[in-house]
Amino acid sequence: MGLKRKILELHKKREAVLKGGGDKAIEKQAAMGKMTARERIISLCDPDSFHEYDLFVEHEARDFDMDKKVLHGDGVIIGTGTIHGAPVCLFAQDFTVAGGSLGMMHARKITKIMDHALKMKVPLIGINDSGGARIQEGVNSLAGYGEIFFRNTLSSGVIPQISVILGPCAGGAVYSPALTDFVFVVDKISKMFITGPEVIKTVLGEEISMEDLGGARVHSEITGNAHFFAKSEAECFNQIKKLVSFIPWNNMKKAARVEPREPKPEYKISDIVPGDPRQPYDIRDVIKAIADDSDFFEIQEMWASNMVIGFGRMNGETIGFVANQPLVLAGVLDVDSSDKAARFIRFCNAFNIPIITLVDLPGYLPGIDQEHAGVIRHGAKVLYAYSEATVAKMTVILRKAYGGGYIAMSSRHLRADFVFAWPTAEIAVMGPEGAANIIFRKEIMESKDPDKTRKQKVKEYKEKFANPYVAAARGYVDSVIEPEETRKLLLHAIEVSGNKSVFLPNKKHGIPPF
Repeated sequence: MGLKRKILELHKKREAVLKGGGDKAIEKQAAMGKMTARERIISLCDPDSFHEYDLFVEHEARDFDMDKKVLHGDGVIIGTGTIHGAPVCLFAQDFTVAGGSLGMMHARKITKIMDHALKMKVPLIGINDSGGARIQEGVNSLAGYGEIFFRNTLSSGVIPQISVILGPCAGGAVYSPALTDFVFVVDKISKMFITGPEVIKTVLGEEISMEDLGGARVHSEITGNAHFFAKSEAECFNQIKKLVSFIPWNNMKKAARVEPREPKPEYKISDIVPGDPRQPYDIRDVIKAIADDSDFFEIQEMWASNMVIGFGRMNGETIGFVANQPLVLAGVLDVDSSDKAARFIRFCNAFNIPIITLVDLPGYLPGIDQEHAGVIRHGAKVLYAYSEATVAKMTVILRKAYGGGYIAMSSRHLRADFVFAWPTAEIAVMGPEGAANIIFRKEIMESKDPDKTRKQKVKEYKEKFANPYVAAARGYVDSVIEPEETRKLLLHAIEVSGNKSVFLPNKKHGIPPF
């Protein structure tokens, strides 16, 4: 009888905690179009795989009548589960309990599962839905955030860290997602900002909505803080599941290999890229023409669209793709696209994911706005990331590769392992028109027919320099190939690079141009 009573008592306590902030709070959450914290975890994990810890933790605050308040689980759920059979650690803030506010015990629960993830070397997924620091707990709340930030940094490059913004994430709280590898947002639900609309109105006298200040679209299109945008929570969870299928558990492993499939026949690589170098095309079609099953999982699709990054597979193995997008600004490198590429390259390198770079760009974007925005510093990040990367690096030059853009986009000089070029490749210091105008300026100006002379000199320059054979003659390009040969040669390069090892100078760490 004693054991039965104890089990009934356990069930009663569990039932109370599982209700979170109570029926009214849960109804209010649903009215906002939001799942509860537990519903989110159940939707994300494999069926019946989630195991919760610290269910009965309570806050220890005593000021401001906090000793009279019962906050079940202290507003956050932590535990372990599986996604596609692979283990993950998770936490989900419960907005129905004190608005998901972070106090000392709330933070300790999060740091406990963070420590567990690092110790067990499995991915960490954090679902953020919180009103921010619990002001009744004062500096203890701030200390809690600091402990979380420290662990984010400690785990960086060791285990994948994924942040999901499914409600407000304000003030200091936003820096934890910013320190993680991937941030997911949902339209009309996600809110991220340092200073809220009320403070902005008080200090600056400006009225702005929460959505315009830090909504999902703002962070997906303007700031670049978000990596994946979804229209619903269900779509968001499907995106997370797909991402997890592409990446490894930790930096000591490789991503799980799947059964290889040939690209879909509708993506015929020789028909995608126009012969006229001034005509745009969608570089994603080239990626789909060489990736297994033409499956390409794009990252930060809505931000800095002149650069395309994402995951695909080659012969069943996860590959990171970095490519200029001729459809947008002719694929130039600028401040934002440089940041976008560099960060992704470093993630791939940290987690043993080979990188394929597809090159078609006229160089770095000129102009006073870019210079004043720091294109030198930001552009150097791409150089640093590629030079630092020790994973297998394969490069294919499709058309234009001019000036600093040629060097930056994983050239042989930054230690690309294999560099291929199509016959349409133009590798030169600058475009033929600009080069001819500078080199032959005097001849053109003194000519009886300047236009005719200019066209003739442009043609001469193209024939002499704007082709892949000059670079190939010096060994900067390994092979000039037909477009149809691209997948076959890349598959071979990946296979050959399987046991690649690089010996680097002994140092604590480098100093990237942050």
